Amino acid sequence: MVRILHFADLHLGVENYGRTDAATGLHSRLLDFLRSFDELVDYALDQRVDLVLFGGDAYKNRDPSPTHQREFASRIHRLTVAGIPVFLLAGNHDLPGAAGRANTLDIFSTLEVPGVWVGRTVSTHVIPTASGEIQVIAVPWLTRTTLLHNEQHRNLPLAEVDALAVIELGRRLNDEAERLNPNLPTVVAVHGSVMGATYGSERSVMLGQELVLPREMLKNQAFDYVALGHIHRHQRLQGSPLTVYSGSVDRVDFGEEAETKGFVLVEVRRGEASYEFIPLRSTRRFLTVDVVAEGDDPTAEVGQALSRHDLTGAIVRLIIHTNAEKNALLRDGEIQAMMADAFKVAAVVRDVRREARIRLGSEQSIEQLAPIDVLERYLRQARQMPEERVRRLLELASTIVGPGQSSG
Repeated sequence: MVRILHFADLHLGVENYGRTDAATGLHSRLLDFLRSFDELVDYALDQRVDLVLFGGDAYKNRDPSPTHQREFASRIHRLTVAGIPVFLLAGNHDLPGAAGRANTLDIFSTLEVPGVWVGRTVSTHVIPTASGEIQVIAVPWLTRTTLLHNEQHRNLPLAEVDALAVIELGRRLNDEAERLNPNLPTVVAVHGSVMGATYGSERSVMLGQELVLPREMLKNQAFDYVALGHIHRHQRLQGSPLTVYSGSVDRVDFGEEAETKGFVLVEVRRGEASYEFIPLRSTRRFLTVDVVAEGDDPTAEVGQALSRHDLTGAIVRLIIHTNAEKNALLRDGEIQAMMADAFKVAAVVRDVRREARIRLGSEQSIEQLAPIDVLERYLRQARQMPEERVRRLLELASTIVGPGQSSG
């Protein structure tokens, strides 16, 4: 049995909601992420795991600062000098913007750092551990252009290109599977999106802009465990083979407020695998406080809502729902003082409720007007268009909605 610590999506360099730390000169959010990383490394050393497998995205971007590189490398060094091998998979944030340039992890393979393996192509690595050898098939972040080089694919519809790219990746993965030693346990390390996964707030692109891998591609009897990276939410996708996103190591923004961050401890032997999710205790809390403040003293109502939460060390977002009259009574200085124990006040949002019925210079509300009349008042009052243009637009609008159609 080989015991693996599987983690991913470290994203060193994320600096949302922080400040420069006076003692170190480093950004406070970098220190947060390093604190979580240290807890993970300490666990690996204390438990004497056989292998640490990183599922990609070491940094926030493909051009990390020397400081970020130093901090990452120093923690990898702690593992390797203790005799724990480390496998590093290239994620989309690790890859260069142009062919021929190095990715952020290539320095480890270029220097042939003992005890470190880097997965930058679809390839199989046989890694010796204290509990015996294990095979790791690397499936780094892949794009359509890296999978398909034929010029004839350029003019095809995107759906067809995606289908061809998935077929090509499946072919490469099957080729690796056929060359495996059937007596050794096998892990497939994938950085990418797999069909059926639940996305978190890191999802900043629309479906269709990246490849989505079918689960069937990973269902091979030669595979014992599939270690996934790229999606920040920890989740188990399937059991045969066991397929798991470890999730990210620390929270990036309020979209991850409710997510527990951590890593996965996996036990793998040929033909079976089991895992346990290990939460990290040191991750920074994000906290949203919603309050309705429409009473006689709206500031006091905000204070009562804040008092029901532990703000100490948290990144806090306060949302105040109020009306125009009570909004004018809110005392900003007092509200800020109430949140003094927070690590950072990310935002104080005033959601001011306005009157639903808007008067347009008459006793009629906007809801009582026909659509064509609302458009006419908008063009004349808000847009201040020339009379001839207003007349022409109203004529065109009448052909669509009709001159007398009601708003029901």
